[in-house]
Parts: sequence; C-alpha cells; structure tokens
Amino acid sequence: MAIILPVTLSAVAAAAIINIWLSIRVGQMRSKLKVIHGDDGGGPLTRRMRAQLNFVENTPFVLALIAAIELTGRGEPWLAYVAGIYMLGRIAHGIGMDGEGPTKPRMIGVLITMLTLLGLAVVALLILMGVM
Repeated sequence: MAIILPVTLSAVAAAAIINIWLSIRVGQMRSKLKVIHGDDGGGPLTRRMRAQLNFVENTPFVLALIAAIELTGRGEPWLAYVAGIYMLGRIAHGIGMDGEGPTKPRMIGVLITMLTLLGLAVVALLILMGVM
C-alpha cells in the first residue's frame, strides 16, 4: 500500500503529539497553581497557554503548505527536513515560554516558525508561477 502524502502524514502526526504535550504542560501548571478556569494574569500558566495557542495559530498554515507542496510533487527531499525543523522549533518555543523574559529557545522557535511560513509560502508561489 502506497502512502500518498508521507511528509504531510508525518508532520500532522508530529503536530498532534506536540499539541498533546503542550496541553499536558498547561494542565500541569493549572494543577500546580490551582487555577481551574481562565489564566493567572500573565504568570506561568498564561505563558504556557500562549505557547499552545501560538502553536495552534501557526501550525495549520504550515501543514496546509506542506500538503499543497507535496501534492505538486516538488517537495523531495527537502520538505521532510523543513517539517522536522519546524516541529523542533515549536518544541523549543514551548520550552522557552516558561521563562519570564526573552529566552533563547523562544527566540529560536519564533525565528524558525516565521522562516518556515515565509519559505513555504514563497515556494508555493514559485510553483504556482511555474518557476519551480
């Protein structure tokens, strides 16, 4: 049985696992701070909630671009590497959000996210224009 979109399938699976990890981290902080509803007014719970929301805000665009590029057949072999680096960047961002101020993992995660979104969007447009 041939897998039609192996990079997309792998990326979606990785994204689901990362989202579960981020959810668990939010739940752990809720338990620790005894906050059932809402947030803690900008403290560690809020930062973990923002890490998960930021993941949910950006990842659908990345996954859609990965799928679209893979469907064109022009993503071999680099697309899998981009997907993997993106997921590692999102893990770094989640860890970095535990700090009260700017942290290196958070900055790395943000940079990887923005470059991935921009790079994949440019590739998609180049494919559309017939340049790639």
